Amino acid sequence: YDRRRKFLFNSLINLGFDCIEPKGAFYIFPSIKKFGISDTEFAERLLKEEKLAVVPGSAFGDGGEGFIRIAYSTSMENLKEAVIRIEKFINGLK
Repeated sequence: YDRRRKFLFNSLINLGFDCIEPKGAFYIFPSIKKFGISDTEFAERLLKEEKLAVVPGSAFGDGGEGFIRIAYSTSMENLKEAVIRIEKFINGLK
């Protein structure tokens, strides 16, 4: 999990996301505020357009608005593919 955590964290930072590196969980909670859409819209569109599921932060309460939750309890191959799909999605938002 440590290798996956570091990979996903560094990949998201390189894509321009603001996030804090998790210390003991198997998910990461990056901010999507800079993209100008709600966390719910971000998650729904990412699923529809790139077939990639994330959870809108608002599902965890008001403090989660503007964030998404991404689990990294999957293979490195899946995480690498997820990063490719996230990059494609956010490039389409610009």
